[in-house]
Amino acid sequence: MKLLLINPNTTAAMTANIAEAARAAASPGTEVLAVQPSFGPASIEGFFDEAIATAGVAEQMRLAGDGIDAAVIACFGDPGLDAAREATRAPVLGIAEAAFHVASMIATGFSVVTTMTRTCVIAEHLLHKYGFERRCRGVHGTDIPVLALEDGGLASMAQIEDCAREALARDRSGAIVLGCAGMAGLCAALQQKLGVPVIDGVAAAVQLAQALHGLGLKTSAVGDYAPPLPKAYTGWAAPLGW
Repeated sequence: MKLLLINPNTTAAMTANIAEAARAAASPGTEVLAVQPSFGPASIEGFFDEAIATAGVAEQMRLAGDGIDAAVIACFGDPGLDAAREATRAPVLGIAEAAFHVASMIATGFSVVTTMTRTCVIAEHLLHKYGFERRCRGVHGTDIPVLALEDGGLASMAQIEDCAREALARDRSGAIVLGCAGMAGLCAALQQKLGVPVIDGVAAAVQLAQALHGLGLKTSAVGDYAPPLPKAYTGWAAPLGW
């Protein structure tokens, strides 16, 4: 199968690292096509960044056309997820939604450990949207900038581990969800250190996307996920119109 992996920010090094994590999680025979928007923020750390990144996700889905079997949006805010599902019949998964589902299957309650504290509310909004507000017992920010994860090394690992330990104790949680695609490479080491399941949304989304494809399931074309209505787009968005 061909799986489109969209990093909604424009940092090529992060796209490459996320792609490596996705390929490590993928089954043999799954081709991971990693892309990023042609415009937008270098990282996504707030509502304004997310609004621009959403348009970038829509751009990449439009460019992909019908040549994919599934898609994963590799940002924990799941920007552009609903728009992407309108744009293709292939299953499209956001890493936050995938991680929440997986965590709820292996623990009665989970905690989210993310990057900037200011983005915690974005995760909280998604928990309510997806119906997991009763299963998540806390969302915790480390205040590590997203791009600092690229070269944070042991310092970032220690900061995330400390935050996760505090979350497990305070929230009485049984699992940790990593709240940034840039944390994917830390998942295995953190799980060993913490002694509880640690869920990386990139790996979870890749595996679930493969399962949906294997089941022959596609995004519904009925109602709100029907293809966009034909109309002209203007300005820089003109090529994206239907």
